[in-house]
Amino acid sequence: MFKRIMVPVDLKHIDRLEKALGCAADLARHYEATVVYVGVAAATPSSIAHTPAEFAEKLKEFAEAQAGAQGVSTEPHAVTSHDPTIDLDPTLLKAVDETGADLVIMASHIPNITDYIWPSNGGTVAGHAKVSVMVVR
Repeated sequence: MFKRIMVPVDLKHIDRLEKALGCAADLARHYEATVVYVGVAAATPSSIAHTPAEFAEKLKEFAEAQAGAQGVSTEPHAVTSHDPTIDLDPTLLKAVDETGADLVIMASHIPNITDYIWPSNGGTVAGHAKVSVMVVR
């Protein structure tokens, strides 16, 4: 049913993605699908990486570690954005096409009052993606 599962990841907050990562791995094993980890970073230095190339390498290492730990086929897909805070939703929607994903699995946050003012990333991607989106809380 699914061949390519896209999972957006924030390398700064991997500990908050445990449920979404597990869900993606379970479905990937079930359908013999590839999990594509998408990371979005700015071109400027951050606490994760100093350059886009270094960020791409760290995302590749993360994908390889997940492949070994979860027993699934994985790929990294690093994207450089001018401002990931503002550009995240359209960048992720574009990544769905770039990766050939037929399912997106995203971690959610606990809803709060600001969700009435600003939509969540998961909600926006689910509302606009051309493929199925599972938001895992």
